[in-house]
Amino acid sequence: MRANAIRRVVIVGGGTAGWMAAAGIARVMGEMPHLSIELVESDEIGTVGVGEATIPQIGLFNAMLGIDEADFVRETRATYKLGIEFVDWTRLGDRYVHPFGFYGIDMKGIQFHHHWLKARALGDRTPLDAYSLAVVAGLRSKFAHPRPDQPNSPLSKLGYAFQFDAGLYARYLRRLAEGWGVTRTEGRIVDVERGGENGHVTALVLQSGSRIEGDLFVDCSGFRGILIEEVMGAGFEDWTAWLPCDRAYAVPCELGGDDHPLTRSTARGAGWQWRIPLQHRIGNGYVYSSAHISDDEAAATLLANLDGAPLAEPRQLRFRAGHRRRAWVGNVVALGLAGGFLEPLESTSIHLVQSGIARLMTLFPTKDFDQVEIDRFNEESVQDYIDIRDFLVLHYKATERNDTPFWDYCRTLEPPAGLAQKLAMFERNGRVFREGNELFTETSWLSVMVGQGLEPRGYHPAADLLPEEETLTRLRHIREVVAGTADAMPLQQDHLRRIGCAATPLRRAS
Repeated sequence: MRANAIRRVVIVGGGTAGWMAAAGIARVMGEMPHLSIELVESDEIGTVGVGEATIPQIGLFNAMLGIDEADFVRETRATYKLGIEFVDWTRLGDRYVHPFGFYGIDMKGIQFHHHWLKARALGDRTPLDAYSLAVVAGLRSKFAHPRPDQPNSPLSKLGYAFQFDAGLYARYLRRLAEGWGVTRTEGRIVDVERGGENGHVTALVLQSGSRIEGDLFVDCSGFRGILIEEVMGAGFEDWTAWLPCDRAYAVPCELGGDDHPLTRSTARGAGWQWRIPLQHRIGNGYVYSSAHISDDEAAATLLANLDGAPLAEPRQLRFRAGHRRRAWVGNVVALGLAGGFLEPLESTSIHLVQSGIARLMTLFPTKDFDQVEIDRFNEESVQDYIDIRDFLVLHYKATERNDTPFWDYCRTLEPPAGLAQKLAMFERNGRVFREGNELFTETSWLSVMVGQGLEPRGYHPAADLLPEEETLTRLRHIREVVAGTADAMPLQQDHLRRIGCAATPLRRAS
């Protein structure tokens, strides 16, 4: 082992982010000789614990850990997720789904939606949703795994994710991590020691008086950012002007309503409400702008729009949209809420933790802490946030709602430059581009832009290579195949029962 090798990794904070980091580092780096991984958390300090919905990339993380999917679904009370249903975002009464997977099939070397736009110009008003298996199956409460062995079936490219109990997921990861040698230390941090000319963190001092020494510190302490901000002064880039929601109430409720394998986002007068159905309860929350509604009114709005009896009192969260200017400073790396916050409108919170862990593993340091590599980490981290920010702002900007001051503000805001370019490209000829390694695909951008009423003036000229009648015939065949495939899929509940899941609704907490 090299003399400058990292020997002690210390993770500050548990919860989903902390235990994802612990399990990920242990799985990838745990066989390094003399490497110890220690996680410090205090039972006195609660975790946010509302990151219950995910995007398909979570499957890659679980697979990297060697997790059996059926076991994971049982242990975390998970349901499947084929996309996000948006209600009342364009105008009151409208709804659409942002699906995982694809629309139709590409033809003549161009994206399917250009043929769909041509069909609309010919008078066919079939909604884009009809060409997505994820949408059609999701709204029928159906689920099946992708079948890449059937390349001619819509199932071949079906994408899916999970909705789960974040607390149970953290507990599940803790068992794995401790099995791989991670040590958990209970205690509240009361002091942080720094040393040398570089000002690196050398040790944590706990309330008990014990010291936890380390070489690399991973800050998963939540919004507070105990190490990355309070000690290392990373700075914060505030995006409130683009994303004005700064508070949320969260509350679980009993099962009720539909059991679609979809997360639902319903626009409200000063923000939006999430609905995340699990096997044993529904997670709910109202993300809102405190400049446009009072806390009491927000809580009342949330409680008045549940599908079942509440299981606890609403819990408030306060936040600012944005990110640390430097997620890695010296020997401290921030993950999760310690690194930044973007509202969970597109279920990206857990993904940002996952991508941060992957980046840290790629650039795992020595005790020299090469600044070139740290700069690269920070540049990529910031770009992740920017890409997601622009996609979130799209939802607020592309709306016709003018019924409240909040929506007037959102509809008329000046978008970030990258988003403005995407909107201009789409509005002319339906062009949809994915920048570099950005998270959201062309399908994602298309679904929101079309779903929220943006109408391109034209389409790709190559769509006219197909005769008009052939275009209409092909599109009719595609949606018939999609509908027939959805009909043949099992209900999600039948699939969950087959792998040993049984809903056990909780009673209201006393």
